[in-house]
Amino acid sequence: MKKDVVLLDGAVGTSLWAKAAAHGYEKVPVWVYNIEHPDIVEELVREYAAAGSQMILANTFGANGPAVKRSSTYTTPQVVKAGVEIAKRVLVGTGIKTVLAIGPLSTLLEPYGDMEEDECRAIYAEMIAAGMEAGAEAIMIQTFLDLAMMKIATQIAVSYGVPVFCTMTFEKVGKTMMGNSVEDVIRELEPLGIAGIGMNCSLGPDMALPIIRRFAEKTNLPLVFKPNAGLPISAENGNEVSACDAATFAQAVAPALEYVSYIGGCCGSDPGYVSEIARVLQQ
Repeated sequence: MKKDVVLLDGAVGTSLWAKAAAHGYEKVPVWVYNIEHPDIVEELVREYAAAGSQMILANTFGANGPAVKRSSTYTTPQVVKAGVEIAKRVLVGTGIKTVLAIGPLSTLLEPYGDMEEDECRAIYAEMIAAGMEAGAEAIMIQTFLDLAMMKIATQIAVSYGVPVFCTMTFEKVGKTMMGNSVEDVIRELEPLGIAGIGMNCSLGPDMALPIIRRFAEKTNLPLVFKPNAGLPISAENGNEVSACDAATFAQAVAPALEYVSYIGGCCGSDPGYVSEIARVLQQ
C-alpha cells in the first residue's frame, strides 16, 4: 500500500446542512452560510482538520455568478472570498492547505443548452479570481458532468500556477451523464498541466472503484478519489442516512489506496468518515 496518500476532506454541502439543521438555521444554498452563519463553516473546517484532512475545501463549490444572483443579494466575489478566508483563518499555522472548490453550472453549454462558451468562461474567471485573491492554495474542480465545461474552468484555473485537480462524476456504466468516458477525460485534461485527475460524487465505493481503477490503467497523473457514502437509505425513524457508515466506507475505499494519491469522501460523508480513512491509512 502506498504510504504517500494525501487525505482530503469529506462532504461540505451535506455536512453544513446537517449543522444548519442542528442550529435551527434555514436550509439555503450552503455558500450563504459564509456570510450569514460563518460559525458552522468554521466548525466544519476545524472538524476536518482534527480528523486528519491535509487539504480542505473552502465552502465555494456552487457560488458561481448566476447562482449567487438568483438566490441572494450578495456578489460572487463576496461569497467566494468569505469562504476561502474562513478556511484560511481556521487553518493558519497548521500546514493544511485551503482549496478553492469549483463546481458545474446549472445551465448546459450549447448545443445541449443555452449557454455560450464566452459566458461560461466569464463566470468561472470571476469565481476563480475571487478565490485566488483570497489566498486559496490549490483548486479542486469537481462534480462536473460535462467535459467541455470542465475544460473551460480548468484552462482558467491553471493560469494561476497553483495545483489544479479535476474530478468528474460518473454513472455506473463508466461514463458521465453527458457521455464522456474515462479516456475522453484524460485525453482532454491531461495536456492542460493539472496536478491530479479522477472522480467524485454520484457513486458509492463499490461502483466507483472500477472507474478509478480505469483511470489508473490509462494515465500516470496522480489520482483523486472521493466517492459518495452510498445512496441514501431510510432509517427506522424516517430520516435518510448514508448507506455506508464511516467504518464500512473506509474499508470499502481501501483497495484504491494502492494506486490513488488523494482520497476523501463526497455526499453523505463527514469528519467521522475522514477519521476512519485516516485510521486505515495508518494501519
